[in-house]
Amino acid sequence: MALASPNDLAQEHQAASFAVQRNAGVLSLVCGGAWTARELGNLGRSVAKFRAGHEQTAQIDLRAVTHMDTAGACLIERLRTGLTARGVAVELRGASDVVSHLLTTVRQHQRPHAPEPPTAGGLYGTIANIGATTVAHLHTASALTSFLGYTIVSLAQLLLRPGRLRFIALVNQMEQSGLKALPIVGLISFLVGVVLAFQGADQLSRFGAQVFTINLVAVGVLREMGILLTAIIIAGRSGSAFTAQIGTMKVNEEIDALETVGLDPMEVLVLPRVLGLVLVMPLLAFYADIMGLLGGALMVMNSLDMSANQIFRLLGDVVRFNDFLVGMIKAPIFAFIIAMVGCYEGFQVKRNAESVGNQTTRAVVESIFLVIVLDALFSVFFTAIGM
Repeated sequence: MALASPNDLAQEHQAASFAVQRNAGVLSLVCGGAWTARELGNLGRSVAKFRAGHEQTAQIDLRAVTHMDTAGACLIERLRTGLTARGVAVELRGASDVVSHLLTTVRQHQRPHAPEPPTAGGLYGTIANIGATTVAHLHTASALTSFLGYTIVSLAQLLLRPGRLRFIALVNQMEQSGLKALPIVGLISFLVGVVLAFQGADQLSRFGAQVFTINLVAVGVLREMGILLTAIIIAGRSGSAFTAQIGTMKVNEEIDALETVGLDPMEVLVLPRVLGLVLVMPLLAFYADIMGLLGGALMVMNSLDMSANQIFRLLGDVVRFNDFLVGMIKAPIFAFIIAMVGCYEGFQVKRNAESVGNQTTRAVVESIFLVIVLDALFSVFFTAIGM
């Protein structure tokens, strides 16, 4: 509601004015006309950007103000607050009782705005951004480590009380993460086996060693490509699903409801997903190995005119049990990491739909990154022990 000064209300729509006068170290700001939201216009932006010089005293003259509403009062208060913050003594002069009351009311109810963080550029800004990013990643690593410990403790408690395992939920997760992932895992592994055999035969033909293509395919698929591709596919498929499912439950306050009725979210939501994926990942890796070898064998048969019997005989001579064992050892560890990261990011979802998408993306990126890092460490370790 607009409050008028004692002046004639017919002057209500008179344009607002703002004049600056400087005299003997005293800053005089003369306001006139209708200081309302409709009349201020560009003048309001000019007043908001006004900065005092070296004056120590300022007077805001309101005698010529004909009309004022809360927008004008807020602008006057912003002007007065800005001058006061710079050490200028401010005096309001000529305000009518109605305008004075409006200014007092606005002053009592206004809330201070938090200062905007300074923007830094150049080398300093680059270093600051690198430092902030590093600290954020360290906090994420610390939180993931804590969640890892919490998950291990929950698994240990489940071993002591196996009757608390939710068997139906476990079987459902095994179906969703394992059985329904067979088509995409098999197709990708088969095609990678074909590509690996084709490119290997092309390169080895330069040295007259095409026969060793089957060695390349067998060792590459069994030790690295089979389990690595499976882990990446599962991270993008099941890991993201874990985050989206738990995140949606958090948005809908279903996790709060679980805690209200005395159920542990770790026991209900996390452990079935972790155990289900750990149990099916070795089976998926074995299936990926078979499909990868099959794709490589078909390409070798087509490009090198070798029979199936020759290929199987070469596989028996080339493949060692250790090559197969390396992939199987990696499988449950990769599964545990993928499931843990997916569940953790699900619990980090804020109560809005956008956060679900953001955390799902983070879960996939973090899972794939950790899987590749662990795969590199495993490769160095197994080579060092001669396995």
